[in-house]
This record gives sequence, structure tokens and C-alpha cells, in this order.
Amino acid sequence: MKRYRIAGINFDHFHMGDLLRQSAEHPNAEIVGICDEQPSRMIEAVRNFSLDSDRVFTDVERCLQETKPDIVILCPAASRHGEWLEKVAPHGAHVIMEKPFAGSLAEADRMIELMSGTGKKLVINWPLVWDAGQQTAHRLIEEGVIGEVIEFQHTGGNRGPLYHGADKVEKEPSASEKAASWFYSREQGGGSLLDYMGYGTTLGTWHLGGKVPLEVTCTWKMPAGLEVDEHSITVIRYAEGLSKTETRWGTFSDPWTYQPQPKCGFVLRGTEGTLSCYDYEPQVRVQTRARPEGFDVPCDPLKSPNRNPVEHLIHSLETGAAIIGPLRPEISRIGQQMVDSAFLSAAEQRTVKLLD
Repeated sequence: MKRYRIAGINFDHFHMGDLLRQSAEHPNAEIVGICDEQPSRMIEAVRNFSLDSDRVFTDVERCLQETKPDIVILCPAASRHGEWLEKVAPHGAHVIMEKPFAGSLAEADRMIELMSGTGKKLVINWPLVWDAGQQTAHRLIEEGVIGEVIEFQHTGGNRGPLYHGADKVEKEPSASEKAASWFYSREQGGGSLLDYMGYGTTLGTWHLGGKVPLEVTCTWKMPAGLEVDEHSITVIRYAEGLSKTETRWGTFSDPWTYQPQPKCGFVLRGTEGTLSCYDYEPQVRVQTRARPEGFDVPCDPLKSPNRNPVEHLIHSLETGAAIIGPLRPEISRIGQQMVDSAFLSAAEQRTVKLLD
């Protein structure tokens, strides 16, 4: 196996620290460079991964030219995904883009076009894909345990995007930090809807086998003093029925420590049963016609190459294996259609046809 050269570019999203750690821990990968316009945002990564000064850049062109990465990890603000992919795509690297896919459907389509014909992969990392419950749920769906999936109910969120950093280190944000953060900027793609709805719509699309809905109805709560929402509820109408996704900043607890109420995760309804998979729980719950009382299925242990996006992409490059559903642009695009439709619905306070 070749040794893959990885560069981490743009530290707007704190998940860059997690992705760099996954790169550092992969036996056939090395971090050849990191780059951000604000040097202060790279200090922790330099310390954590013992990076020499010749691997630290503030100019993206220089970083790409000098390090010649095989894979670039991008973590820009949601509204700048297309802008940053334009900088990277001409350099011939595969790209891991941290969620969401984009700030808009138009931007997502622009990103797909930028990578088409390059022979390089664009994958969108949805961290919840690497939760054992999600992978176990999808295995059961593929085995036909609950029949054809026709509905999903999703609840997603956390205490707030600035209440934790890389590796889920807890912290208490100040008012000035919120004011300076892109998470709280409408122009830069902030808000709980854009932060979390893509999880529901993209993983929901995966579990539904790529089904495309007809229309979307959304409402949100935008607190006084903020220009973005902290709570949204969206109803999605398919030919087969209704699905729902709810997003919230300000849950009572973070789901990776203590599940809040309502629990974060999915409930899936099929033609032959139902299945619930709540975030980070060690089992999924199944009902079938033969066993309507329900039963627990222990989550499958996470194994390589399905533990994180870095090893997953490298495995695909080495073996030709397919990329897992939600990371593929065609699945994430359907999720983006629903997110854009929901945003328009909430802003105009009306039901809208699915945007395309």
C-alpha cells in the first residue's frame, strides 16, 4: 500500500482536529501540511501532531504546491465550501469535505462540476455515519428485516456548536465568541437547521434507498438577538407518506455524553416493521410482524475500513470498493435539496415543492 499524503486546509470547523487525528493514526498516511489564514487556529494541531514549521502554511496555493497531497481535508464555513473547493480541485487531490455538503444546492452542484472529469473523489463526511448504530441499522435494512423503508423520523442537535471543540472537549463559549463565530452568521451558513438537518435528510435518504420527496414544510425559532435559528421542525412529504426532521441547539445535554429528551437519532418505519437507532447507544430496537413486542439488536462492532472517513477513503482508493452511501455526492445532493427547500419554507412560511 502506498503512503498517502494528507493536507488539512481551513480550520473554520473544529472537526478538523478529529480528521487530522484520524490521519495521524492511519498506518499508511501522513500529515504533510496544514493551512489556515489565521495561524492561531492551527496552534493546537501543531502541538497535537508535532508538526514542524515547514508543514504549516497560511497561503493555500503555497501549501498545495509544496506538499503535493494525495488527499485534502477541507473544513470551511458552510457557505464557503464551493469557494474552497475551487482553490483545491485544480491540484489533483481527492477531497474530504466536512459536513454539510454545501451552503446551498447551487453550491453543491458547482462542487460536483468542479470535481467531474478530474478522476478524483469528492466525499462529504457526516460524522454520524461512523456511529455503530447507524451502520447496524443499515445492515438490518439491507437484510430486509423491516421490509422497504418508507418513513424516517430524525431528531438531531447538541447544546450548541461552541460548547465543545475537537475530540468533544467541553467548554463554555462567551458572548464575544458567539458573535465572532460563523455558526451564528446567516451569511456564512450558520444556524441549527443548516448544521444538523443535513444529517437527517442525507442519512434518511440512505436508509430510504435514495427516494426523493415531493414537498417540504418547515418552521423555525430564531431567538431575539440572533440572526440564525436554534430550533427547526420540518415535515417532508414523499409519495409513500410523511417523514420528519427536527434540529436544535440548546438540548439539555450533549447526546454523546447523556442522551437528551427527546433522544437524538432515528426511528425508521418499513413495510414489515420499525427500527430505532439513537445516537451512540449500544443497541438498536426492532419491531416486526412476527415480533411486535420488539427486541434489541446489539450494535455491530465498528471495524476497518468503516470507522472513520480517512481510512474509508484510503480503502476505497486501494481496493476500488464503493464509498458508503451518505459520503457520495449523489446521496448528499438529495439531502441538500431538502435542506434548501426547508430553509425557503421557513423563511416564506409556506409549503414548497422540492427544489432542483
